Amino acid sequence: MRQFDKIEWKTSSKPVPYEDAVGEMETRVAQIRNNTGSEIVWFLEHPPLYTAGASAKDSDLLDPEAFPVHKTGRGGQYTYHGPGQRIVYVMLDLQRRGPDLHQFVRDLEQWLIDSLAELGVTGERRDGRVGVWVPLGAGREAKIAALGIRVRRWVSFHGISLNVAPDLSHYEGIVACGVQEHGVTSLEALGVAASMAEVDAILKEKFITIFDV
Repeated sequence: MRQFDKIEWKTSSKPVPYEDAVGEMETRVAQIRNNTGSEIVWFLEHPPLYTAGASAKDSDLLDPEAFPVHKTGRGGQYTYHGPGQRIVYVMLDLQRRGPDLHQFVRDLEQWLIDSLAELGVTGERRDGRVGVWVPLGAGREAKIAALGIRVRRWVSFHGISLNVAPDLSHYEGIVACGVQEHGVTSLEALGVAASMAEVDAILKEKFITIFDV
């Protein structure tokens, strides 16, 4: 048995500066790879900011002055992070769990879909669009959760963001994830009154089921 087989669960009570979070992830990824630290699932929020993933296009940053912009090595394009949005950074040893990136992404999506179902929300995948979408009727749909991961030597980091009750107007400074024709939504906007603690409990329960931890 490995020394650090037990997964760690961490929840930050105050918004974590983005660069601080990246630094912590970098340290933990190295520890996991060297078997000097455990896998971890980290629940947090960030202050308002935009992140630019590896595929971000300059034209998708509509208001560069709205919030700080952080370039990041994760996959994906521009996205917003801020208070009221649950971010979960997932640092797992995929070499041990199964080195299949496509399956890992599908598992992350299924984790979100199953969690939303517990809250009475129908979340769906869309071909060619990473993340989880909610049908709104009359052919309309909106994104409620984003995925952006990075893998180093088969250790994952970054993760998912779920809109619980953020200020959705903050998305107006970017073309979120490069998708212009659809908007974004949140649990609050859908009329679901759930506290962050309630959302966290569901996310943890469903994560344990999906990832067998």
